[in-house]
Amino acid sequence: MSDDRTFVIIGAGQAGAWAIYALRDEAGFEGRIVLIGDEDYIPYERPPLSKSAMLGDTSVDDAYFWPREKYDEWNIDMRLGVTAQSIDPKDKNVLLSDGTTIGYDRLLLATGTRPRLLPIEGADLGGVHYLRTIADTLAIQEDIPDGGTALIIGGGWIGLEVAGALSKRNCKAVVVEVADRLCGRAVPPEISDWLLSFHQGKGVDVRLNAGVEKLTGENGRLTGAVLQGGEAVDCTLAIVGIGVVPNSEIAEEAGLDIDNGVVVDEQGRTSDPDIFAAGDLTNHPNSLLGRRIRLESWENAQNQGRAAAKAMADQGEEYAEIPWFWSDQFDANIQMIGLPESWEQLATRGDIAANEFITFYLKDGKIDGAISVNNPRDIRMAKRLMQSGKQVSADDLSNPDIKLQALLKG
Repeated sequence: MSDDRTFVIIGAGQAGAWAIYALRDEAGFEGRIVLIGDEDYIPYERPPLSKSAMLGDTSVDDAYFWPREKYDEWNIDMRLGVTAQSIDPKDKNVLLSDGTTIGYDRLLLATGTRPRLLPIEGADLGGVHYLRTIADTLAIQEDIPDGGTALIIGGGWIGLEVAGALSKRNCKAVVVEVADRLCGRAVPPEISDWLLSFHQGKGVDVRLNAGVEKLTGENGRLTGAVLQGGEAVDCTLAIVGIGVVPNSEIAEEAGLDIDNGVVVDEQGRTSDPDIFAAGDLTNHPNSLLGRRIRLESWENAQNQGRAAAKAMADQGEEYAEIPWFWSDQFDANIQMIGLPESWEQLATRGDIAANEFITFYLKDGKIDGAISVNNPRDIRMAKRLMQSGKQVSADDLSNPDIKLQALLKG
């Protein structure tokens, strides 16, 4: 049966790209699909931007999900290099920055997030960068100082990934973090301690409890920074990673419910029944965790994008998955599951000194989350244990003589 409906997707990132895939290859939707992206590039993955693509080890073309020909095969109406200016839910249309208006039967918001801006003097100097897009990566690539110093403002995942990557280019990385530990909002103190020791062991200069008072320069280019307390740091490159902000303004202006992102139900539907949202900008329910969350996660953007697309095509099911994150830093592959807000016990299995271990978060005698370093096998088993809801003890989890598979079997 032919379908004369038009589905519009605003956002050509992870969620938007996988929504197209789900509509065509999984849901069999045969109607018109319009993809709106504010960059000139076809959809691409972001993880390589802080690693191989930034260093020039791989081409940015390698980050594309699929070649342009695939979108032609899917018969996608691509509107790249334009911005969605406003949504009219009553008349069901979207106004673009080039003045055109596109009508829709159903709409998917996949606008993601944007970097939080650094509100200090000198933040607009040449050589000061944020990292979110291919354009950002290419600009940083041009400014990497061979044998010089790069200032990384923010000791979260992006900052640490960048520090590790730049060190491969004979560039000294100085990480400045205003808090008293690294990744303080994401990991327990024990893991923060490991991250600090690990990066310092690789030659990264980490400054905790340190903020940047101002950035200084000459002829419009960065030459240094003044830290709070007056210490001066010479640098010709600065990369800012102090968090992100959900791109929910267009949704709010359209009258949709907003609460730390766009509020959606378990199928990705917003407060307007014909408008859906997926990815980093959504505040969505997770029945496995028993609360609403907003995730900035590669996997969530992909899978929620697929789930919301199927719901648009009237094939929706509840979307609820255990959150999974990953980060590559130097020779360490770090993986995390869950989103624990508090825990009663920690249990570690493996060798922390050898950078090969897994730490479990326990609450009410069950695994509420875990983080592994160079231990992908155990993190997979930990996820199965967490999904099972089985009672486990910290002693058993810490004992390498007791296999995790045996705990799963009970």
